[in-house]
Amino acid sequence: MLAGQKEAYRRFLLPAVIAKIKRLDLKARLVCEGFLTGLHRSPFKGFSVEFSEYRPYIPGDELKRVDWKVFSRTDRFYVREYEAETNLRAYILLDASGSMSYSSQGISKFEYASYLAASLVYLLLKQRDSVGLVTFTNRIENFIPPIQSASHLNNLLRVIDKTKPEGETNLSETFYQLAPRLKRRGLIIILSDLFDDKERVIHSLRLFRYKKHEVLVFQILDKNEKEFSFSQPLVFKDLETGKEITLDPRQLKREYQRLLERFLLDFKRRLQEAYIDYNCITTDMPFDQALFAYLEKRSRLF
Repeated sequence: MLAGQKEAYRRFLLPAVIAKIKRLDLKARLVCEGFLTGLHRSPFKGFSVEFSEYRPYIPGDELKRVDWKVFSRTDRFYVREYEAETNLRAYILLDASGSMSYSSQGISKFEYASYLAASLVYLLLKQRDSVGLVTFTNRIENFIPPIQSASHLNNLLRVIDKTKPEGETNLSETFYQLAPRLKRRGLIIILSDLFDDKERVIHSLRLFRYKKHEVLVFQILDKNEKEFSFSQPLVFKDLETGKEITLDPRQLKREYQRLLERFLLDFKRRLQEAYIDYNCITTDMPFDQALFAYLEKRSRLF
């Protein structure tokens, strides 16, 4: 790709441009291909021959992996898994609570997180990694175990595309429920605004590390949530509980920014102390910057 063409392609990495494209698979492809293809090459090649376990068949699994002898005995479909069949087992955790629906500039936090999740799915599967998806509010809404196949991409994108942000959130309780279901260690990628009790969230994230998972957190915020650039008295509404409060943000801006900065710095410091990779991004950030952060963290795994 010529330099001029590469620079022109970067316009598609802007969230406002991506939001105008209707098909989620095209959004994921635009973000990943062109700019990111070729940046990462996994050192692992081929497949292991060491059998590990059976698991139930999931739509999208290749039929050649179905164990027909087990089917003849149980009348149920199971596939064989191997110890090192893929480079990495990744779980993408997508926050679908009501607070993620907030938008001040045409693209909501949930839309941004969805495009980023779809891009990560596309990229990981392209690298022959095994990818699963969890969407959650104050409970687990969808749990799709990680597999590696081309057809799995459409299954995951379909779930992401149909998910709508609504309801309350309980991050820590969701993570506590999820941890026992992740039997084998892998990479956990969390896409959330992290609007919940900080102490409980940090404790639940440490549980993933205790179980030897690698954890990468993308805290996704709207630009206005960081800058608090409101210019007149407003009614602020909690998107999860519906509660409202009227205030003049001009009187609170400086104190709000101070407290938020302290909150984010403390979050970052304590997660890093727990060896959890943390990135705070706003919805106006081009996707390549967010994904470069991921690739940098990913490179440390090998």
